[in-house]
Amino acid sequence: MSIYFLDQSWPELKEAVKNNTLIILPVGQVEEHGMHLPVKTDAFIAEEVAKRVAEKIKSEIPVLVMPTIWSGYSMKPVAKWPGTIRLKPETFISMVFDICASIIEMGFKKIILISSHGNHTGMLRVVVRKIADEYGVYIALTFPVLMAKEEFERISKAGKEGSCHAGEYETSLMLYLAEELVDMDKASSQDKLIFSSRFYPDRVFWSTWGVQKSKTGVYGDPTVATKETGKRIMEATVENYIKFIKEFYDF
Repeated sequence: MSIYFLDQSWPELKEAVKNNTLIILPVGQVEEHGMHLPVKTDAFIAEEVAKRVAEKIKSEIPVLVMPTIWSGYSMKPVAKWPGTIRLKPETFISMVFDICASIIEMGFKKIILISSHGNHTGMLRVVVRKIADEYGVYIALTFPVLMAKEEFERISKAGKEGSCHAGEYETSLMLYLAEELVDMDKASSQDKLIFSSRFYPDRVFWSTWGVQKSKTGVYGDPTVATKETGKRIMEATVENYIKFIKEFYDF
């Protein structure tokens, strides 16, 4: 049976509701990612994580993957480079809320969001709280970058300053997932994050686009990215998602 929600008929979805099927909703964005990565990077990573996690766990837990939300909010400075599709924050919140509400009104109660775009974090938390208040359903909001945090910190060459946007982390993943879409000849380290503070970014929120001006649409150092790093990141991400999903589903 297909793991994709869109492949099901309505009787099959009715049966999925009876089986307490887990719904995974990948949330990404279409925006510029420097000169070396495709504009679909965020949406593609979210979709790939969802697919790989669902394939791994489908023999233990009934699961369906929703179509990826590919457009959302990006800050205005990102639109300096072609490729960024921007929704207003209010529009994005309403869209994701309505999608989740539709899923819940069908009868599904277990929903996980997989978010791979940093600008969406606060807005998705609003959605999760609004859904809980209105429907009494508690969605899990998750982030692939945090699922692989320990592994990436062990193997990263560029560190935090090199992996904010289109840097080592995302470039490594794209080299592993779709190497043919990455042009490493155009990767540059000139926009490695140089702003330094004992408060930022762990203790305060301050937009990267505000603390340093990007010349290429990148924040980080993609030049040190490797396919092997991407492989290890993805494996750690999927492994930790499986562990969490088992906890979440049984709760």
